[in-house]
Amino acid sequence: MIICICHRISDRDIAGAVRQGCDSFDELQCELRVATACGACHDCAVQIFEVHAAVPAGAAPGTAGTAGSAGTACSTAGTLAARPVVRHERRGAAA
Repeated sequence: MIICICHRISDRDIAGAVRQGCDSFDELQCELRVATACGACHDCAVQIFEVHAAVPAGAAPGTAGTAGSAGTACSTAGTLAARPVVRHERRGAAA
């Protein structure tokens, strides 16, 4: 299912990033750019990230546990969350 329509990021993309070692939502935003444009998907993206981050490697989602923290650090981690969301008006929209 597509979670972020601005960057075409799916729940599978988020799950894959977690499996590859992404261990924080800030790092996920840096890697995939999810929830960095309009912000409408932020809550859903966080929820999906937390579900997959709580699953041990090789286990199915919905299972209790914790993920490892062997991911690589993103040089801009933490800065994306502090940025304000910029909303753009549609072209040709009535004023």
